[in-house]
Amino acid sequence: MDSIKNRDQYEALRDQGYSKEKAARIANTKNAGKKGGKASNYESRTKDELYQKAKEIGIDGRSNMNKQELINALRNN
Repeated sequence: MDSIKNRDQYEALRDQGYSKEKAARIANTKNAGKKGGKASNYESRTKDELYQKAKEIGIDGRSNMNKQELINALRNN
């Protein structure tokens, strides 16, 4: 695990129950540990916008999801 850029963030994510792979992916992002972006929150987006984001990410079953299910899937991906 020497390739982890932000070890503190990695450990915190593992403590929260994230898998090793997901915690490493997050901790190795370019701005690991920094507060993020200017994206609007999911609740203010339309169902179609959420669907398109889920499609980009590759969330399975998205076509059968309602808006809240899409939000949950995006947050937990």
